[in-house]
Amino acid sequence: MSGLNQIRTIQDLEAATYGNLGTNALLKGYGIGAGVNTGLHTDSSTGAFSPNALYNLVYGQKVWSMLNREINAFAMIPKKPWSSSGWRIMTERAIGGAGDTISITGGTGQSGQTEGIIGGVAENAAFTTSVTDAFSPIAPRYETLYVSPKTIAHQFELSELAAAMAQIDDGIGDLMAAYREEVGVTHAEMMNHMLLTPLESMVTGSNPAMVTGVTNNITSLYKVVTNQAELANADGGNLFSGAYSHADAEELRTLYGKDRYNGGSSALEYMESYVDFGDYGSSRRPLTLNMLNTALRELQIRGASPKVILTGYDTIQALGELLQSQERYMGRTEVLPTVNGIKGVKGREVGFKVATYHDIPIIPCKEMGSTGSGSGLSDIFILDTDHFHFATLKPTEYFEGGIDSGDPFGVGKLGNRGMYRTIGEVVCTWVRAQGKITNLS
Repeated sequence: MSGLNQIRTIQDLEAATYGNLGTNALLKGYGIGAGVNTGLHTDSSTGAFSPNALYNLVYGQKVWSMLNREINAFAMIPKKPWSSSGWRIMTERAIGGAGDTISITGGTGQSGQTEGIIGGVAENAAFTTSVTDAFSPIAPRYETLYVSPKTIAHQFELSELAAAMAQIDDGIGDLMAAYREEVGVTHAEMMNHMLLTPLESMVTGSNPAMVTGVTNNITSLYKVVTNQAELANADGGNLFSGAYSHADAEELRTLYGKDRYNGGSSALEYMESYVDFGDYGSSRRPLTLNMLNTALRELQIRGASPKVILTGYDTIQALGELLQSQERYMGRTEVLPTVNGIKGVKGREVGFKVATYHDIPIIPCKEMGSTGSGSGLSDIFILDTDHFHFATLKPTEYFEGGIDSGDPFGVGKLGNRGMYRTIGEVVCTWVRAQGKITNLS
């Protein structure tokens, strides 16, 4: 890969980022291959050695693998290279309106339409511009959405003295290596936590304002998979206080450059996910099979094809008990998390056995929230991952510099500093194809 224009798949991006990790090619300094213990390289113009910070391919790739191959919400979402910061979405058919099912008179300027003028034309028909004629010009309507990449980074530092004494006093040994491991795990966990940040954790106050810095995180599933009814329901200081009622929480209802509120009382239909929440002002509702069946049916009516159900361990257990009481059982399947989301594996290959509902894998997420007053069951997300992915500008990379690499001036201290960094953002190209069930007891 010699340029971004040659990157077509996430595998291309990984190869361009991590390359071929062969022997004695673990570290790079200023793009020049170096051995694992090398802290200096030769300047090509002067022939002299110069200090440099180290760029570690191994640890970056290890954390990237952790993000994509473990059972968590982030791993279930396909990864694609960043190809565009904007896209178009069709908001209305050329004939038939914007609803889930066709309405002949539902389109803009089509009030005069009938079943007799939807495309069947007479012999040698003449062109016309009248909407009441079968041979008039038609056109779909589109809107443009856009997204900006988010930088997620975690750094740590360690003094030269602490690193030296760790090998003498407490027996930890290489303290820098221990920090690399632990901060790498934290980097992965925090990205998964961002993806599952509840709506009520994004705002603060009775007239909710966005929590400082939360908009710098990757976008939460809770913000993507919502609608006007949910955001307007929890008013009066309850939960997220009716985000549609308060200008300070505009960021909560704005997604990909569009305000779901549309500046008036009506919502943007193409930005409305399916959400079954009952009423946040009332008590939680018991989970029923009808809730799940209704959600699946409504999503399929919209044209979606649900690929994965995300929820908590408690909800999976409750669902199993519901099915068992009716002498019905959840199926079992084997899935393999990859950079392309989840896929089934054949035979006895390495993978994870998970429950299924109507042949849709149910993935347990320990970070799944429980929206509603008081305690209750974890929420349920039903996702069509054909239209949901993590657009990756730069996969996870690890950087290290400091006194051990011969450059204490770079970090400004007598010590070493390491950093993990990932750049990308969650992209949903069809919001209406996604669903959520909340407020469960």
